[in-house]
This record gives sequence, structure tokens and C-alpha cells, in this order.
Amino acid sequence: MNKASWQGIFPALVTPFNADDTIDFDLFRKNLTAQVEAGISGVIVAGSLGEASTLTTEEKFELVKFAKKSLPAGMPVVLCIAEQSTFVAVNIAKQAEAIGADGLMVLPPMRYKADDHETVVYFSTIAQNTALPLMIYNNPVDYKIEVTLDMFEQLSAYPNIQAIKESTRDVSNVTRIFNRFGDRFKVFCGVDTLIMEEVMLGADGVVGGLVDAFPKETVAIFNLVKAGQYKEALAVYRWYLPLLELDIHAKLVQNIKLAATLAGIGSEFVRAPRLVLDGAEREKVLAIVNKAIETQPELPEYLNLVAESSLV
Repeated sequence: MNKASWQGIFPALVTPFNADDTIDFDLFRKNLTAQVEAGISGVIVAGSLGEASTLTTEEKFELVKFAKKSLPAGMPVVLCIAEQSTFVAVNIAKQAEAIGADGLMVLPPMRYKADDHETVVYFSTIAQNTALPLMIYNNPVDYKIEVTLDMFEQLSAYPNIQAIKESTRDVSNVTRIFNRFGDRFKVFCGVDTLIMEEVMLGADGVVGGLVDAFPKETVAIFNLVKAGQYKEALAVYRWYLPLLELDIHAKLVQNIKLAATLAGIGSEFVRAPRLVLDGAEREKVLAIVNKAIETQPELPEYLNLVAESSLV
């Protein structure tokens, strides 16, 4: 996976389960097929949305191997690393490389709130112990550690740290990164509700959540914006926003799995301590998703558009 591969839509894939709590690989394949047909560029497995906290390390590797086997040759499969220990994170990185993962999306240390120096050393230690390209996941809202521009300056010394998942919720940070680093890092929008805004600001890609349920619409917004067809993109985005807001919620996993179920490419099963939505909470999400399905827009041709050269 070279630096140029960090572009387009990378779904943060949910992990589908059977009723007996095992991974439903048949349904996983069905969702992967829908993603590819919609025009995604790569996938991320075993992230927060993929319920990484309840997956065993071996299950994470099985997801990587299955995705590699199921996707078109050359499509990147990125494994998420979200660990408490640098030692464990490094070992996972090494094993991921050995089994054929194409890249790693790395979160800051879990549970312990590392300071700036500790966080930089954590990321750099992983980078020094694998040849795989890394995306740094910067999400201070959920994980309480911000990777600042000064920290990225230090991390830029490692050639395989190539991309940033920008989830600060501050759209201006996209411009700050480009102003400071030029094209040193590939920048991905990591917040579903900001995909159109941040792609218009020059983001190279999107790590999406609702793409698990509505892949075509997600790719369409990205491609239309890159081609300068803002009016067409905006029509899709305005329809999509109530769905996208299901991602910025403590129960994003349940929300998105319910949406994927209604879209015919997922199931609601989650691993405890998560529980399937029920009662009024479930009815509220059902209403949002069903209304979206009833009013689903007819998409313009979006798969073969040419990006405007004037865009970053």
C-alpha cells in the first residue's frame, strides 16, 4: 500500500455476528460486496465501530484474512490498533503485517491518558516496528488525547506514518494540517456529519460509519464534491444528514447495525456489554432509517467522474 492508496471512502466496517456470538462471515462477505459495488477504495476492520473491544486478537486477524480473500486484488485492508500496552500494539502490528494487512489505523493508548510526549513515543514505536503504512486516528472528543500539529511534526519523521483520521470536530483543522505540512500526510474526514464540508476543504478521503448501511450515497457525495458537482452532492448530503447523525452517538454501533439490517446488508446482533436497541430508543432510530429509505434519492452517475484539478 503506497501513500497514493490513502484516498476515497474507507468504511469502518461493523463486525456482523450470529445469534450465538460468533462472527457471521457470510454476512460480512455480503456487506463487502455491497461496498465494492458502490465504489469504495479500501476497508478498515476491527475499529471502534467493528466492536474491537470485544473481539479477540485472533478474530481481528481472521477478519483481515477474510477481507483480503473476498475483496478485489489490491484493495487495501487496514487493521485498527486500539491497545492499552505499547508491547501488545507492536506485536499486533507485526502479526498484521505477517498475515497480509495493508495498513494500520492506530488510536492513542487506551485507558491511560498519555501526555503529548508519551503519545508520540507510542505512535513512533509502532511505526519503527512495522513496514506497514500507518494512519493516526486523532479523536480527542472520544479518546481524550489530542494529537496536535506539533506532535504531527515529530511524527512526520517516520515515513510510514502517512495518513491522519481527522476527528477533532473542527473542520478548520483540515486546513491547518495542509497549511503546516502540505501533502506530507493524507487527510481523512473521520466524522460522518462533516464529510461534505471536509472533502470540500480538500480531505483526501473519508473513514465512514453509515457507509456500512448506505455505501453508494457515501461514495457519491465524495466523488461529486471532488468533481466540483456541489449542487448534486448537496442534495444527497441533505437527505443523508439525519442518518449520519446516528454515528455521533454513544450507541453508534447499534444504530449503524440497525440501519445496515434495514438496508439488507447487516444484522442487529452485538456483543455484550452492548445490547440490541429496544423500546422507544429503537423506534426512534427505526423512524429515521425508514424515512430515509422511503425518500432515498436517485443518484446521479458518480462512479466515473473526474476530479477537478483545482481541488487539493
